[in-house]
This record gives sequence, C-alpha cells and structure tokens, in this order.
Amino acid sequence: MPKSELYFDKPLMNAAGTLGFAPDPKGPVDIAEFGAFVTHPISRKPRKPARGTRFVSYPGGFLLHTGLPNPGLSGAIRRYAERWVRSPIPVILHLLAQAPDELAGMVERVELVEGIMGLEVGLPPDAAPNLVYQMAQATFGELPVILRVNLDISADIVQAIIEAGVNSISLGAPRGTLLDDNGVPVSGRLYGPGVYPLALKALEKFSGLGLSVIGGGGVYHTSEVDDMLKAGASAVQVGAALWAGGIFPNTESAE
Repeated sequence: MPKSELYFDKPLMNAAGTLGFAPDPKGPVDIAEFGAFVTHPISRKPRKPARGTRFVSYPGGFLLHTGLPNPGLSGAIRRYAERWVRSPIPVILHLLAQAPDELAGMVERVELVEGIMGLEVGLPPDAAPNLVYQMAQATFGELPVILRVNLDISADIVQAIIEAGVNSISLGAPRGTLLDDNGVPVSGRLYGPGVYPLALKALEKFSGLGLSVIGGGGVYHTSEVDDMLKAGASAVQVGAALWAGGIFPNTESAE
C-alpha cells in the first residue's frame, strides 16, 4: 500500500510544468507562499520539445502542446538533486511514465534521492482503467504518492484508482484540439480562466468519493483558491497564472 497522505503547511503549490525542475528563491514567484514545489514532468529517458505549433489561443484561455521536454530521470537527478535538498520548501517530483514496469523502476530509483517529499505521477493520456490500476500499483513504495488525472476523467478511471489503494489525486488540465493559423489540428492541454468552472465541478465530484483531492485548473484569483478549499480540496495547484507573476487577490484586480 502506498503512503498517500501528504500534509502541507500552506495549501497552495505550483502545478507541474510551470516553474522548472527545482525551486528558485530568486525567481519571479515568491515560493515562500507555497506549501510544496512540484517539478516539471520527468520521464525515464530524455524528451525533446514538440515540433510544429505549440500554442493556440481561444476565448477564455489557450492550448499548449510542448512534448514535455526534460533531461530524463538520471539527468534530472544529476542536475537538480542538490537543489532539491537545499529547497526552502518540500519538493514533489512529478514522474511521467507509459508502462507499469517503467514507473516501478523510476519510483525505486527516486526513493534513493534525498530531498523528495513525495511523488506526483502523470498517467498516460486515454489510459484504460486496467492500465491505470497497474500504474497506480506500480507507485507502491516508501514515498507518498499523488496520481495526476485530467479533470474530465471517467468514473471507471476513478474507481480503478480507488481499488488500487491510492487515495490522493491532483486535477490536471483537460485535453483538447484546436486549429492553428494554417488550419492544422493541434492537440494539447487547455489552460486559462475558462477551465475553472470545469475544475470546480470535478473537485466537488471527486472529493465526495473519499479521495484526497488537490484542486487546480484555471485558478487565477485568491477567491478561487478559497472556493476550492471550501469545496473539499486538500490543497490547490496554480498553473498558467504563475507565468503572469502569480494569482490576483480577487476578480476585480484582474480587470
């Protein structure tokens, strides 16, 4: 059984993919406001950036397709392990894997690395319930585990997570497809304020199933953080808003 319970001094953190592979106390965002830092997604082998169109805007937000570039697990440990140890806030390593055996090996490797509070594991897109169950079991080890799921996942996927024994999930951006300026379809994750109503609805649904849910998706204002916590979130992740310098105190400040 994985140790799935994580406790945060402050119920706010960055979402994976927003602030790099290690905390930067001198960066544009005051990480002292966070209860934990979540790294960029890290795969077993290095990944290169996606080719072609990577950004498409739409009313209410934008679509992003990056390919999740990263130096691979060995490269990340080599480059950032010392900074994880020195981090002023706890570090959660976000792992990206496609198969249970691959994930189990990554988890075993990370358990030997100092300075890691827990793991957040991104599931393969469109994974079937059986694969989700196997991936969840592959995380079993010494570190607490959070499974990152799209906020539009099906009830079958949620049931597979519960049956596998993982009780902590985080809500990630939903996926979509838009046409770029040349009329070419681009698939990726959707960000922006327009995502927030979907995220709050998903939070209310999943928190009623006995899961510890870290809310997120379209959060741009402190009032939205408060609303997610009231709706049952154990913490809230902030994503694209951090690229604009942080979340606004309230909706009026954003206008």
